[in-house]
Formats: sequence, C-alpha cells, structure tokens
Amino acid sequence: MIKYSCIIIEDEPLALEKTKGFVEKTPFLNLLATFDDALEGLAFLKSNKVDLLFLDINLDELSGIELLENSKLNCQVIITTAYSEYALKGYELNVTDYLLKPFSFERFLQAVDKIQDNKSVNHKELNSKFIFIKTESRLEKVNIDEILFIEGMRDYRRIHTLNKRIMTLQNFSELEQLLPAHLICRVHKSYMVAISKIDEIERSRIKISKEIIPISDTYRDHFFSQIKS
Repeated sequence: MIKYSCIIIEDEPLALEKTKGFVEKTPFLNLLATFDDALEGLAFLKSNKVDLLFLDINLDELSGIELLENSKLNCQVIITTAYSEYALKGYELNVTDYLLKPFSFERFLQAVDKIQDNKSVNHKELNSKFIFIKTESRLEKVNIDEILFIEGMRDYRRIHTLNKRIMTLQNFSELEQLLPAHLICRVHKSYMVAISKIDEIERSRIKISKEIIPISDTYRDHFFSQIKS
C-alpha cells in the first residue's frame, strides 16, 4: 500500500487531536509531525518531503490563507476551519478540499481520498469534464468540451464557449493549470485555443468559427507538437 506523508498545522488543541486521530485511523496516511505555529510548519515543509498538509486558517502570526498565498508548496492542501466564508478563497488557491469544523470521519475520508486520485493519475488531463472559473462574484462551472478559445483582455480573460462568453480575472498561468494541455493549448501570449474546435490552420493563423487567432513564434513549436500527438 502506498502511504502519503502528511503534517497538521493547527493551533486548537482539541481540533489538533481530532484531526490527528483521524489521520492515525487512515491506513494510507503517515503523520510526520504536527505544529501549532504556521512558521514552524512552513520551515518543516521547506526541508522535508510532504504529500499532504492539513491547514487551519485562523493561526497566530501567519494565517493559513497568508501561508498559501505567500509560499510555493509542493504538496496538496486540505483546509480545516470553522469559518465557511473562506471556502471561495481556498478554491482560488487550488486546495484539494475544504473541511468545515466539526467534520466527521466519513467527511474526512472523502477529502483524503482525493489525494489518492490526484497522485495516481493526472485527473485534470484524463477525467475532468469541467472546471470552475472565478468571475467577479461567484465560481461558474464551464464544460471543457464547450470551450472554443480564451482571449486575453488587459486585466481580464474572456472565455468563448459554444453558448456564451465568460469574463474572469484568472490569468493564463492559472488557466493552464486548470485545463488539460492536450485539449486546450496556448498559442499566443493573449490566446489559448481548443484543439478540437480548430477549423483550419493557415501559416501562422488559426480559424475557429469566424475568429482568426494568431500563432506566435514563442508557442509555435509546442502547439504543433500538441496537434500532431
């Protein structure tokens, strides 16, 4: 059985003991350490290989959200908190799951099962049929197979689908992380295109529906390697 190493950062003793107990009951998790201080936990993460972090939000000195915003973590994160208002922010930061206290062992298992899925296959590329895009006031579901292309417009990105256009503040780097590269490909600093929706390619231009989209030198080789694979 593959075991996933994890740590807990939690400053409430009772909550820490509960999460610790759940981890110890889960056969595929290996608890390396617990911390009641975010900075100490961050130092451990930087010097040790960790697969999963259970992270409280309301911490002294450095909050869980601040830790995620200011640190490049090479592990999956499950947020544990008593405050539901942080859920949207958590998903913006690509956390694996969001556990609202008090949570049951069944709900805990639902969350940690996701790390097995994420580790065993690249579910973004193989299984996902939709993504959630952050608009100004909500998260909006977008079916991947309905996307035509994505256009950069200064501070916004405009997602053109079969039925509508969606404006988002998420940048291209964030969208590239969300979308499967073999389906939606970057072709220009200001464009991503759905490969299956391309009608024709002529020289350095792509035609999708009635739109003409340029292919820049920066992305040319990668784009042609994607459509030939």
